[in-house]
Amino acid sequence: MEANAAVDHMSMWSLISNASFVVQLVMLILVAASVTSWVMIFQRSTMLRAAKKSLEMFEERFWSGIDLSKLYRQAGSNPDPDCGVEQIFRAGFKEFSRLRQQSGVDPDAVMDGVARAMRVAISREEEKLEQSLPFLATVGSTSPYIGLFGTVWGIMNSFRGLAQVQQATLATVAPGIAEALIATAIGLFAAIPAVIAYNRFSAQGERLISRYYTFADEFQAILHRKVHTSED
Repeated sequence: MEANAAVDHMSMWSLISNASFVVQLVMLILVAASVTSWVMIFQRSTMLRAAKKSLEMFEERFWSGIDLSKLYRQAGSNPDPDCGVEQIFRAGFKEFSRLRQQSGVDPDAVMDGVARAMRVAISREEEKLEQSLPFLATVGSTSPYIGLFGTVWGIMNSFRGLAQVQQATLATVAPGIAEALIATAIGLFAAIPAVIAYNRFSAQGERLISRYYTFADEFQAILHRKVHTSED
């Protein structure tokens, strides 16, 4: 019976419920950060997969030889909010059409306006891709230290309790140290997935942005030939 009581006393839930208020508060903060980061991880994964898929589908339509005006009308009538390259195309072609309708506009001025419009659209897509990354970076970098703070606080309480005991034994010290170490474990549990997700999402976002810039350059080259051919 004493052995069972000792096991129950050293169970995970018992250690957490018997921890000091500060240690419990640290655990609660870390659990909340972990849950929030996991929600963001699933949201970012879904968004990045959709962005990559829509990019490939739009590029396939773009290079199929379809008329750019027709493609612009199709994109405007049924816009895809997940397709960043479509937003870039619409911004560039809209500015191109607007400037071409104005009389006396120099072709180079038209291309400068197109380049500015697409740079703004790319910047907006970059902001979308970078959402949640600062939070994941914060969780990944600070969670171990928050957990360590809880551990240090718990061990301090354990040693303060030892000062009031005439004979210190392992059974006396173990629960306090164990409950303190749980805070560090929870901190690592929150930090490791956040760091992995941050690195992965950053790399995927950079690859998408690189493809956006490549598309913008190729699209500008097509419009450049179009505007100079019409002038000739």
